[in-house]
Amino acid sequence: MVRIRQFHYPQDYAAALRLWENSGTGVRVGPSDSPEELERKLERDPDLFLVAEAGDHLVGTVMGGFDGRRGMVYHLAVSQPFRRRGIGSRLMAELEDRLRGKGCLRCYLLVQADNLDAVKYYEAVGWRSLDDHVLGKDLG
Repeated sequence: MVRIRQFHYPQDYAAALRLWENSGTGVRVGPSDSPEELERKLERDPDLFLVAEAGDHLVGTVMGGFDGRRGMVYHLAVSQPFRRRGIGSRLMAELEDRLRGKGCLRCYLLVQADNLDAVKYYEAVGWRSLDDHVLGKDLG
């Protein structure tokens, strides 16, 4: 049985990092995934960082953010042996419910341009591609 629960720091950190590093093209691990940065994120939205747990093994994650206007989704990842069992969909549904509960009316996520499988997945669960340009700037 797989259960969805809130991420616990520092207990879940090493397992989540391993999952992200081994998830293939879906998750880029960077400086914002350091222990210090995740602690900062958890100060703001602890209830929007979810994990899927099978027994005592962390097998999925999703992280959300809400700035009072829009939501963001980060780091949806499911361990390879547990994929195609609905775990990612359960994580996303729970995150969307929590964002909705905070008054979030619209949510965004980024998918790497070459990750067409992810685009198909997100479209299948109700997301749509936008015609916007995505720009970014490193500040740190």
